[in-house]
This record gives sequence, structure tokens and C-alpha cells, in this order.
Amino acid sequence: MSGLIALLDDIVALSKVAAASVDDVASMAAKAGSKAAGVVIDDAAVTPKYVTGLDAKRELPIIWKIARASFFNKLVILLPAALLMKAFAPWLITPLLMLGGCYLCFEGAEKVWHVLAPHKDSHVHVEEVKDPAQLEETRVRGAIKTDFILSAEIMTISLAAIPDATFTMEAVTLAIVAIGITALVYGSVALIVKADDVGVWLTGNAPTPVGRTLGRGLVKGMPYFLKGLAFVGTLAMLWVGGSILVHGLHDLGVDWPYDPIKHLAENFTGFLNWAVTASLDGVFGLVVGLALIPIVTKVIMPLFGKGQQAH
Repeated sequence: MSGLIALLDDIVALSKVAAASVDDVASMAAKAGSKAAGVVIDDAAVTPKYVTGLDAKRELPIIWKIARASFFNKLVILLPAALLMKAFAPWLITPLLMLGGCYLCFEGAEKVWHVLAPHKDSHVHVEEVKDPAQLEETRVRGAIKTDFILSAEIMTISLAAIPDATFTMEAVTLAIVAIGITALVYGSVALIVKADDVGVWLTGNAPTPVGRTLGRGLVKGMPYFLKGLAFVGTLAMLWVGGSILVHGLHDLGVDWPYDPIKHLAENFTGFLNWAVTASLDGVFGLVVGLALIPIVTKVIMPLFGKGQQAH
């Protein structure tokens, strides 16, 4: 009997350890995922454009194709690469984060620049592809390429946000972040692209006036919602990109603009403290992004051949 009681005690102790580990993993995953929020918003804002103009029946299959590739990229390619980098070359994390931050700042600043100084190349060109299957394949390839870049940034940000832990806990945490973020992004995208279809159905089939009014509201409101989402995505890119660069410079021993931003934000508390910090990080990101536009468009793009931009 005493042996059975001892065994039960051991099981209870192991259960407590397992529960604590689950809590730790969940906590780390939530923290890491929140750090990548700006990239997630941008990903959700960008993806709907890839199904624009295609057969409505193909919208969800296309989104699933992109989501499936995103799961593969994060779990099979980027997760092992991130863990290997942290194990054998942790000094690479900050430079790679800053490189990704520059990318986010450039993308955000380019969108702002196109609004302030629109030009003939700022609009999206209509693909001259007559075959719908070929057009779909072209769109999917472009979306997967964009997703890979954003996924790499998400995984790097998440990795940097995870406290030092065992290899297994870091791997599980990154896997949870990868699965959760991908499901959130592409689940949201699926809802967004089908919202107008739901609105049309409600307008013609809802049994109550309230339902029909809701349907008309969805149909009329979705274009404005997408514009608002794109606007929020741009702000998020500049904020996250600027924050990465500010903290990266600080980690490398350059205290400007980290110290001035921190000292100014200390004059406020709570939400205002965060808002001031985020705003100044975003302004810094915008300045860096605007400075990068001529470098990318006049130097880097010609070197690698002028191609379509990710966004």
C-alpha cells in the first residue's frame, strides 16, 4: 500500500511539473506572439489582395494553399533554422531582427510615400494572364513568397522574445506561435474575403429586416474595412520596425534614439507611456524607411533585377 501511495505522490508531482511546463509554454507563446503583432496585422492586411478578381469559388481553396505553405515554411524550414541559430550563432539574432525591421520600415514608408506622392508605378498592375488557372498559380506563388518573408520575421521576433529555456520548451513554444499565428491570419483572411458574399446572401435571403440591413452593411462596409485594415497594417509595420531598430541599436551599444524615447515616455504612465513610445518608434521607423526607399529602388532592386515588390 505504501508503494502505491508513493507512486501516486510521484504521479501528482509529475502532473504539477507538467502543468507548470504547459503554463510556462503558454505564457512564453503569448508573449512571443504579441511581439509579432505588427507583422501579423500586415500579413492579414496584405493577403486578401491575392484573391481579388478571381472566381469566388476559388477564394477559400487559394487561401488554404497559401496557409498550407505558410505552415510548412514556419514549422519545417524556419523553426529548425531559428533553433539552430539560437544554439550555435545567437549573435546573429539581433542583426537579423534589425534587417527584418528595415524591411518593415521600408514597406511601411513606401506605402506612406505613395499616398503623399502618388506616381504611375504606385498602383498594382493588372496581370496580363488570360488563363484563370495560370493567374491563380501566379498569385499563389507571389503570396507564398511574401508570406515566407513575413514568417521569417515573425519567427525571429518570437525567438528573441522567448526567455532562455530548454531546447524542447523553446521548440514547442515556437511551434505553438507558428501554428497559432498562421491559423489566426488565414482564418481572419477567409472571413474577410467571404464577408461580402455573406452580405449579398443576407441581403437577398435574410428572413428579417435586421438581417437584410446587416447584409447591406457588410457589402457597403467591407471596402472601407479593408482600407482601414491596410492603414492599421502600415502603422503597425512602422511601429514594429522602428521598435526593432531602436532596441537593436541599444543592444549593440548605440543609445540613441533609445534613451531620448525612454526618457520622454517616463513622463507618462500606463497607456500613455506605451502610446508615446510606440509613436516615437513609429516616427523613427518612418524616417528610416523613407531613407531606404531610394537605396532599395535605385541600388538594390537594379542589382537583383527589377521585380514586383512583395506588397
